[in-house]
Amino acid sequence: MAHPEAWPLDQLFDAVAPDRITTDEADLEAHSYDWWPVTAKWRQQGKRPFGPQAVIRPQSTAEISRVMQWASVQGIPVTPWGAGSSVTGAPLATTGGISLDLSALDRILVLDEANLLVKVQAGKLGHHLEAELNARGYTLNHSPQSLNRSTVGGWVATRATGQFSSRWGGIEELVVALTVVLASGEVVETVFAPRAALGPDLCQLFIGAEGTLGVVAEVTLKIFPLAETRLFETLRFPSIASGLQAMRKIMRCGLRPFLLRFYDEDEARFAVRDATFEGCAMFLGCEGLEGPAHAEQSACLAICLNEGAELLGATATMGWMERRFDFSTVENLLAEPGGVAETIEVAHFWDGIEPTYDALREALSPLADHVLGHFSHAYPQGTSLYVILLGQVEDAAAAEARLAEIWRTAMEVALREGAAISHHHGVGLARLPYIRRNLGSSMVVLERVKQALDPAGIMCPGKLGLPDRHGRRSGTQTDTDGH
Repeated sequence: MAHPEAWPLDQLFDAVAPDRITTDEADLEAHSYDWWPVTAKWRQQGKRPFGPQAVIRPQSTAEISRVMQWASVQGIPVTPWGAGSSVTGAPLATTGGISLDLSALDRILVLDEANLLVKVQAGKLGHHLEAELNARGYTLNHSPQSLNRSTVGGWVATRATGQFSSRWGGIEELVVALTVVLASGEVVETVFAPRAALGPDLCQLFIGAEGTLGVVAEVTLKIFPLAETRLFETLRFPSIASGLQAMRKIMRCGLRPFLLRFYDEDEARFAVRDATFEGCAMFLGCEGLEGPAHAEQSACLAICLNEGAELLGATATMGWMERRFDFSTVENLLAEPGGVAETIEVAHFWDGIEPTYDALREALSPLADHVLGHFSHAYPQGTSLYVILLGQVEDAAAAEARLAEIWRTAMEVALREGAAISHHHGVGLARLPYIRRNLGSSMVVLERVKQALDPAGIMCPGKLGLPDRHGRRSGTQTDTDGH
């Protein structure tokens, strides 16, 4: 890849003002690491395996379009960047080129109170958008743990979900329409309607594509009135099986608590902030109009009690609500050179989730001092499973190697058990060696769509197991070994 000094910058300056373009070393470094724990270990070792050659900060959809037209003609890779809070390496520029930083696109464009919609630029930070909506009496009902450090465009790109998804769904259920800039620079607006039978839902094509098919520039989302009533309860369960059974029955009955989180015995002590806690713990919450909220909460509690649960009151659950965006346990451990911390989420149907949990616990226990598990994001058909690993090794190099071993082990177990290898953190680099195996025969569809929309392969090359601009396929184990 030619150095930016060799790029035809006069043409680029016609596309975007020179002050939007930087090759400053500090900027390049900042766009060479995300929040994937492996990148923390790279920093500590002075390693920078990937990074852009330039950072461009467009300030409008039109500027994105002009940049993409220029990059397409020049054959220069472009990797969109939101807030850099991915925990899988998704926004890293694996083949250099441009990091397209969307942080300046941070405005609400339309607030439609009649139809309960908000149209927003992709670089808008989640907590800023939520605060502005709250001030008007509305909410997104999309609440990822990274709300304070992630963007709307990032949610769309990674097919994100939030802590209240058991009631409100993931981002794919909250997006109404998208404005996307293709590799060619063409600006595409998807159908704007509450629902339309006009062929496949093309909006969904870009949700979860991690920037490989185009740059998400503007997003129209559903919004909701703030809930009149919220009710909370903490419950103790005697076993994993009993708690999962309660979750399954709650969801299959059509009940939709906005908060439904179930912790194994080891993580329960962390969740309730009590080192002496015994048993498994569930955090439960229902919301809405006062009458229906109380009725739903009562029905959920009856199911839990029938499975052997004990009511503990609301204190622990409300405490978690206050600190639910806190990453400090993981961050503080990763800040130590030998600190190992990782969160891996998978998903399975109800009849497969407990065997997957058991298999992951058994396989990962030798690799960390603590292996914690919880189940959240529940559906009538199944649930997600988080496994959190905390440990210490001798130094940053050993920690990087241990994290790689953790990922290999977890992904192989998930594939063997028939689980989805990601529920909502996406693929990035962490899951890259395994995506083709998980997608199976459907991979051909993704490949052909990529070829049609980005024939030069300039959009996020090396991601999602797709061919790069030289026709080389990513997504094999050797592609990421040593990174």
